[in-house]
Amino acid sequence: MLRAIIGLGNPGDRYAKTRHNAGFMVIDELARRWQVNFRPGKGSYVYARSSSRDAILMKPTTYMNNSGQAVRHLKDYFKISENDMMVVFDDLDIPFPEIRLRKQGGAGTHKGMQSVISHMDEQSFPRTRMGIGGAQGQRLSEDFVLENYSKSDLNILPEQVEKAVEAIEYWLTEDIDNAMNRFNINPLKNQTEDTKEENKYE
Repeated sequence: MLRAIIGLGNPGDRYAKTRHNAGFMVIDELARRWQVNFRPGKGSYVYARSSSRDAILMKPTTYMNNSGQAVRHLKDYFKISENDMMVVFDDLDIPFPEIRLRKQGGAGTHKGMQSVISHMDEQSFPRTRMGIGGAQGQRLSEDFVLENYSKSDLNILPEQVEKAVEAIEYWLTEDIDNAMNRFNINPLKNQTEDTKEENKYE
């Protein structure tokens, strides 16, 4: 059963250390741990495949707002079920450095996820949300997400990335419900939120 872990972000050095690239950071750490290298895909993405974990790591090269094009191409090319595709992305609604796993739901205001859902034609795929909220102040969201992490945040960021990596590796051997119960900050509260979100989009 082939699974895919897809990190959302923007390619290039200009964006490498920005909050909007939290998804890329998780994918890069997984690749480092698994000792796999990225190579060009057939579509607008780079990917690394681990035979020992029967999983693909993927980063779109379309830039954030068109992420869905690459995600759909990967899904169709490798014939992966949407339930076996974990999307990792930054989320302003979650305080830094929390993470939140969900089994499905809408995109909110996240343009990358809006693109993914549009091209996937559904919302029932798991995701890992990397909290970046809490320090925005009066800055516009589009400016804040494209700023580099602050020096103090950079001291904590590795812990957040590590927790996300551990949660995703656990999901690879379990299911999303067990992963949510184990890694979400407040599982009962988050499951209630998921249920509300699922009902909203039925």
